[in-house]
Amino acid sequence: MIEEALRALPPGSGFVFRHYHLDPETRQARFAALADVARSCGHVVILAGSEPWGADGHYGPPERLGEGLRLATAHDGAELQAAIAAGADGIFLSPVFPTASHPGAASLGVHGFHVLAQQSPIPVIALGGMTADRARALDWPRWGAIDGLASTKVA
Repeated sequence: MIEEALRALPPGSGFVFRHYHLDPETRQARFAALADVARSCGHVVILAGSEPWGADGHYGPPERLGEGLRLATAHDGAELQAAIAAGADGIFLSPVFPTASHPGAASLGVHGFHVLAQQSPIPVIALGGMTADRARALDWPRWGAIDGLASTKVA
């Protein structure tokens, strides 16, 4: 359950709400409920998309970021440079490892991730197939997970 995962994270963590599969009304209600839990734990709340729902910031392609903290997505060098040029505050660079959310997609791997991430003057967050063990192996201070927080299963 997401609420339990939010409560287990260290204070000051960030929570990115995606939930694209929900209809707009249900998505907004679910966002509000999870944002309340996240904030009660001292987490930053980020919304995928640009809806004005009171998030601390937004996540997505550089051209679609809303107000507040702007966390862009990038999957290669060109997208990384586009995020930098757009003035993103941080970049989710993915997929580092194979991931259940994009089965069969090429991954950057440890070396490919480091080559790209070191080109950025702004913070880069590793995403894609991440678990606590993989984060230690990557030796990178910032990482995020979707399924990696829900179970110990490795993609």
